[in-house]
Amino acid sequence: MSTRAETTATTGEPSSSGDGITAPVPASSKGMCSVRHGLALLLHLCNFAISTQQMNLSIALPAMVNGSAPPSLPNASSSVALGDRNGTLMGLKVLAPVYAWSPEIQGVLLSSLSYGSFVASIPSGYVAGLVRPRHLIGAALLTVSALSLFIPLAAEAGVALLIVLRTVQGVAQVMIQTSQYLIWVKWAPPLERNQLITISISGLMLGSLTVLLVGGFLCETLGWPYVFYIFGAIGCACSCLWFALAYDDPAAHPFISAGERDLIARALAQEDCEPDGSLPVKAMAKSLPLWSALLSQFSEHWFFYVLMAYLPTYLHSVLHVDLRASGFLSALLLGVAFISIILGGLLADFLLSRHILSLLVVRRLFTSIGVLFPSLFSVLLPWVSFSLGVTMAFLVLSLATSSLCQSGALVNFIDIAPRYTGFIKGLSLVFVQLSGVIAPTVSGFFLSQDAERGWRNVFLLSAAVDVSGLVFFLVFSRAEVQDWARAQTLTRL
Repeated sequence: MSTRAETTATTGEPSSSGDGITAPVPASSKGMCSVRHGLALLLHLCNFAISTQQMNLSIALPAMVNGSAPPSLPNASSSVALGDRNGTLMGLKVLAPVYAWSPEIQGVLLSSLSYGSFVASIPSGYVAGLVRPRHLIGAALLTVSALSLFIPLAAEAGVALLIVLRTVQGVAQVMIQTSQYLIWVKWAPPLERNQLITISISGLMLGSLTVLLVGGFLCETLGWPYVFYIFGAIGCACSCLWFALAYDDPAAHPFISAGERDLIARALAQEDCEPDGSLPVKAMAKSLPLWSALLSQFSEHWFFYVLMAYLPTYLHSVLHVDLRASGFLSALLLGVAFISIILGGLLADFLLSRHILSLLVVRRLFTSIGVLFPSLFSVLLPWVSFSLGVTMAFLVLSLATSSLCQSGALVNFIDIAPRYTGFIKGLSLVFVQLSGVIAPTVSGFFLSQDAERGWRNVFLLSAAVDVSGLVFFLVFSRAEVQDWARAQTLTRL
């Protein structure tokens, strides 16, 4: 947001009298039934779809490589009657193809989605600023969902084709992640930006939660291909809804009320947010506020990736929880994060709309809470390992408070450079993915050295990385549009 827009965010939307008092808003343009909130729900469904397709291979892979087929039928689809030694019929189980993939091949398969995401992050961010987000999101979602339907056929054709298909899915998914923030540049009034973004982003948590809860059940009952068929079909349906109901600009939406359209136009009147195809690369590289937002993406995702990679292992090896229960507890934590991220967005907008805090203070306060409390709880985890209840309470509090960062540093790039939202989001995904590669790798090294002290070192390092990023953000973060992100900037690549 610009300097004037930040004033708007702390004093209310501009009134016609110019006296700083918020003008009355027509009732039809307020509330959760508005078109902009409907758009947030649409994006929520899009994020739900891509999240399920990010995790579906992880859930299905154990069934794909061993399943329940007998060793004599390594690549056959069949129905097997299970009986006891007397030949009594015990049941009927439908089996899907099973493949003899080595652990190395499995690792490549699981990483192939990230290959596409990493390579395409920055290019897709740049393209997002040139192509209409509606078209890019819809086409990318349809692509990734349709390809999901062909994963069983690709697996039968050969592992190389499956790797290529998953890599293409990674490219399509990152296009959705970078493009969706451009929607809010045109649709989100400053006083509602946090809640609209968090409603849409929470679909990622709900998708992961859903796959964890039902993915194993689908593999056991219908067969692993149906994990891809069902969630791929859901994604295709979501893409059809998106094309039918989503629009890039409120002015072009055929169903929006005049009151809501005028409300959004007034709220964004002071924003300098028209996408620009040229990039002030040198100025970006020298911008400490931009670096503070990017490094926050790296540091604040560190602990999240440690939890996602090693939480089941920690629960099983330290707390002696069986694998089935650890999967349920992992889903519970995602459910907490899903609720907390939405509540955090609503709280941030409440503080802004009631003139309690300025935009910059909200960003810094929410980031501080979202870093310090999880860091404290994670450091204390080795000391409470004697109790599963206390450990789970600490983990729940960690995930709940860390979700506040989504209304803090993780959306700060929209404040400082709305014109380059797509490109900077793509750039930030590189930092997120680096964190996702480095954090589990370093944690694995600690755990291999000393199983008992390793967990303590893992949590201490996570806290140190997180707090370091927080300090940098508190010192250098800003909430106004930077000079290099304004329309009159002449320095271009």
